[in-house]
Amino acid sequence: MAFTFTVNGRDHLVDPPGETRLLDMLRGLGYTGVKEGCSSGECGACTVLLDGEPVCSCLIFAHQARAREVTTIEGVAGDERLHPIQQAFIDVGAVQCGFCTPGVILSSLALLRCNPDPSEKDVREALSGNLCRCTGYVKIVEAVLEAAKRLKKGGGR
Repeated sequence: MAFTFTVNGRDHLVDPPGETRLLDMLRGLGYTGVKEGCSSGECGACTVLLDGEPVCSCLIFAHQARAREVTTIEGVAGDERLHPIQQAFIDVGAVQCGFCTPGVILSSLALLRCNPDPSEKDVREALSGNLCRCTGYVKIVEAVLEAAKRLKKGGGR
């Protein structure tokens, strides 16, 4: 059954088979920043925001996005500028191989929208569903805390 949903502010009319996962539908639409890692909701590589909340798109059926707003990593940056979270990840050195980075950034974005002044513990808890095999999370946590500072100073969205 065909339906419309919104990805990064753009409406899409889709008609996926009933068993299609949101992850597969998004990748089929060209949103390749959504990564498949474990296919069981354990790694967070497929994290997107569904109506502003982080979800593992490998665990969501496509039809569950009907009439909803999905944000992928492709929708985070502005016109020609990175979002302060993205820039902080670069500046602090929180990006290694980059496979987990889109999901981590989206989880961080959701955190900072509801808690603009998180503690280190808050950040670690918010990112507990995102696994990174390259780092010890120190730089990732530093980047999120730095992004919070920049956003408080009015450095972005």
